[in-house]
Amino acid sequence: MSAVFEQPSPWPRLKRIFGGFDGPLLLAIALLAALGLVAMYSAGYDHGTRFVDHGRNMLLALAVLFVVAQVPPQKLQQLAVPLYTAGLVLLVATAIFGITRKGATRWLALGPLVIQPSEILKIATPLMLAWWFQKREGQPRLFDFVVAAALLLVPVAVVIKQPDLGTALLILAGGLYVVFFAGLSWKLVLPTLAVGGAGIAALVITADAICQPGVDWVFLRDYQRQRVCTLLDPTKDPLGAGFHIIQGMIAIGSGGLAGKGFMQGTQTHLEFIPERTTDFIFAAFSEEFGLAGVLVLLVCFTFLIFRGLMIAAEAPTVFTRLLAGAVSMSFFTYAFVNMGMVSGILPVVGVPLPFVSYGGTAMVSLGLGLGILMSVAKSRRLVQS
Repeated sequence: MSAVFEQPSPWPRLKRIFGGFDGPLLLAIALLAALGLVAMYSAGYDHGTRFVDHGRNMLLALAVLFVVAQVPPQKLQQLAVPLYTAGLVLLVATAIFGITRKGATRWLALGPLVIQPSEILKIATPLMLAWWFQKREGQPRLFDFVVAAALLLVPVAVVIKQPDLGTALLILAGGLYVVFFAGLSWKLVLPTLAVGGAGIAALVITADAICQPGVDWVFLRDYQRQRVCTLLDPTKDPLGAGFHIIQGMIAIGSGGLAGKGFMQGTQTHLEFIPERTTDFIFAAFSEEFGLAGVLVLLVCFTFLIFRGLMIAAEAPTVFTRLLAGAVSMSFFTYAFVNMGMVSGILPVVGVPLPFVSYGGTAMVSLGLGLGILMSVAKSRRLVQS
């Protein structure tokens, strides 16, 4: 008599892989991806293979999201120290053996691959800080915040030295979100904001004097000083340093309420907007879709951020709450800085607009961050079920 073995059902495995994905978060991703593809088709249709490559990058980001979403938060916590350490080692290696382009040493050749290690720290730094505060059992003291500040400032200082101010600001923002959510007192936050506001006011008031030729800014390089001075008055060099900002503001303003229409942007297609598929794609989008289109884009970003914060609020551990909160707010930083620099209210620092700007490395980082959010949401849903 032969034994009969019952074939195990594949449903439990499929449920573990595909189940638990957060529907509202997927909807926000889909909406922003659709807007990004529409914007890239118009801005990049005569720019080689930008649209096709952008679609490929989105699929790659989706694959990264899917893979990372399968990793339990406990595994992510175990990866915090190795990933942060590896990122710092690669940053040091970049400073010694890195590739220099346009005066910046930001890239490192690893065999046939050329990577930008600072991108790793965008995720590794919040991951490390969330791990640190988890180890403090959710009751951090002053010493714990001092250690967290050191863990944050080391990679920021190295990236600034490359120099890469835009990436350094993103790493700093991601780390500060973790520190703030960990319980940093408002008694420290408010005075810092007040000092920052006073510094900006002083900069605006004294702009004419400090932007004169020959005036040395101790803490900034010449090109960074030029960017700040150009922000304060782009009309001083309308065909040089101020060209990007002026053309971006013209494109945004000419869009009006409803925009000029899909693929009808004159500033875009007559090539007045520099970097129209990367840093300044928001100007091209605003010209063609106007205030109405910008509001739709803002609503989608707000939906994504608030959904991420809801996932963070419902996360079961200190580590997952801090990490999910920091990742969610990082999308606010990306969007605010990019739209601000294109609109002329922030210096041009080379920060992409998530889902919309062209860029393979940035898109992979985007998929990694969203995968972490999905991992937190997925683990909570599977536990509840």
